[in-house]
Amino acid sequence: MKLLALALGLHVGACPSTAGADPPPYSLAWQLRPAAAGNVVRSDTTFAAYADPDGDGATVASTLLASYKVTPELAPLVRVAVSYDDPAASDGATAMSNPLLGVTWAPAVAAPWKLGVFGAVTIPVGSGGGNSPDARTATNRSAVFARSAMDNALFAVNDATVIAGVGAAYVEGGFTVQAEVTVLELIRVRGDEVQPDKAKTNFTSGIHAGYFPLRWLSVGAELRYQRYLSTPMFVEATPALRDTLSAAIGVRGHVRLSAKRWLRPGIAYSRGLDDPMSGRSYDVVQLDVPLAF
Repeated sequence: MKLLALALGLHVGACPSTAGADPPPYSLAWQLRPAAAGNVVRSDTTFAAYADPDGDGATVASTLLASYKVTPELAPLVRVAVSYDDPAASDGATAMSNPLLGVTWAPAVAAPWKLGVFGAVTIPVGSGGGNSPDARTATNRSAVFARSAMDNALFAVNDATVIAGVGAAYVEGGFTVQAEVTVLELIRVRGDEVQPDKAKTNFTSGIHAGYFPLRWLSVGAELRYQRYLSTPMFVEATPALRDTLSAAIGVRGHVRLSAKRWLRPGIAYSRGLDDPMSGRSYDVVQLDVPLAF
């Protein structure tokens, strides 16, 4: 048992910042951005089940992110999603999201704090857009709720979106508490015959709390809130679509592969706390696999 404990202590724990010294372990959020710049490849997939008047449906929305530090504080990134929706009333369809190009700036601040400033744009080339929408348009709408309405810009395939956000985390003694806010300005560049709004202003926010009961294992809970600050036509028609409140809880492993490589796989369960997600009985399971190097 002592040899096993020693092996775990050598190979599993928090990511080292300097040789021979480990910083306090940091709990990665589920739908919030890390309050840090890093070299990361991250596969993040949600599996959502929902109920409609016609019967039960399911959506899978999988995102892939790649980030690389050009300086210790600055990391450009790219992110894209593929989604599949299988509604009860029609055949399923697969859609590609808008790609997102962004950058994270994580200036050095006094411990135990972390700070992350984020800016990004999306390129409106996702499938299902334009003036001839098809089944992939419905897939994009379903993917919004499969991602707890926190990734709206990826699936707004008629819009170019400018995104600005900031997050801060307190990391001490195995505990992480993190909060973030983001403002998104969605500007229509195609689909004017089917999308009446030239622009929309969206707001997302969240709080994450995590704890390491073991050096190699963290548990985390999250509360997310999304709201349209402007009033698009679809919100006028269905007021419940203005905002979304959701929560998640899950566990994550932290496995050291080498001196600089870490695998942090996690699984979480999410649930909508109000309409429209609660009204459609959304149950969402998230499988998140970040590889840091």
